[in-house]
Amino acid sequence: MCLAIPGKIIEIKNDIALIDYGSEKRQAKIIIGDFKINDYVIVQGKIIIEKVPEEQVQGWLNLLKNGT
Repeated sequence: MCLAIPGKIIEIKNDIALIDYGSEKRQAKIIIGDFKINDYVIVQGKIIIEKVPEEQVQGWLNLLKNGT
């Protein structure tokens, strides 16, 4: 089972986004969809597959941080 951690887009050049995961930054390809800087996304296989609402991300981050 895989756990997908949301990351925040901090830079976009052409079809490549730089995603900030807090402890590291990684690149991911934008294949389809409308993504912009500050969007939270899920990446699989170095491809952005889904935009995630910020409220949902904050809930996940609190869960990971506090275990509650």
